[in-house]
Amino acid sequence: MKPWLVVTVVGVVTGCCKAAGPVLLGGRTLGGTASRVVALIAPVMLAALVVTQTVGGDRALVLDARRRGGGRTAAAPSVKVSA
Repeated sequence: MKPWLVVTVVGVVTGCCKAAGPVLLGGRTLGGTASRVVALIAPVMLAALVVTQTVGGDRALVLDARRRGGGRTAAAPSVKVSA
């Protein structure tokens, strides 16, 4: 029963957070700086997730084959392939 309680609470809190923006802002638009900050939140969160899943372990730093794959993935867009 406890895991489902946690899932329910997290779902409710997520819904409240999503609803807070439109409720607090109404029909107004964000300023320039706030818009830039909001636009950067998703890429930063994705990068943090990728890094923690790649090198994070059970309370320890894990450097194994996943790190080489991550390095190759990061370098791939800069490699030019001739057709």
